Amino acid sequence: MVLGLALVAVVALTILLAPDGREVPIPSAIESISPADQATVLSQTALEINMQPGYDVDLFIDGMPIPPGEIDRVEATGMYSWRPAPGKTFEAWAPGLHTAQITWVKVAGPPEVGEYRWVFRIQ
Repeated sequence: MVLGLALVAVVALTILLAPDGREVPIPSAIESISPADQATVLSQTALEINMQPGYDVDLFIDGMPIPPGEIDRVEATGMYSWRPAPGKTFEAWAPGLHTAQITWVKVAGPPEVGEYRWVFRIQ
């Protein structure tokens, strides 16, 4: 039942974000994300976000905010990474679909804010 509801949510989100079926492009502030949107990955996977330098990122997994102290940040290069572990917000990836969301604010230069959301599956 839960998996069915999650699948319905993913389909609805996909239609909402790209109603004509096109892939939603990654915003230019983001250089890369891993795992990629719609990817299927192993439970050891770390979430990695490579931003253009000069941005501060907030991370949400399945709607839950990840405290900044849990995120490995290399602000000079714009690299952010997080993985579940004992004592963190999530201690392990549960098998199934997960939604990652980042919001960002540009901290250098002209102001800019944005957000991006994607879905991946843990085997």
